[in-house]
Amino acid sequence: IQSAADPEKRKIELVDEYTERFANPYIAAERGYIDDVINPEDTRRKVIAGFTALQTKRDELPQRKHGVIPL
Repeated sequence: IQSAADPEKRKIELVDEYTERFANPYIAAERGYIDDVINPEDTRRKVIAGFTALQTKRDELPQRKHGVIPL
């Protein structure tokens, strides 16, 4: 950036390029990171429903992950 003829303009170009490549919802959707798109007014209801569903969840781990083999 510093070696550019107009550093401020070059910085803006790089920020725009980064935003276009990485900071958009289409990349996340393509990779499967987005489950649902909701209206902002539904956010509270969706979050409460999610926490309510997880309230009774129990993680049951096995006694041992790997057995001990005799040597």
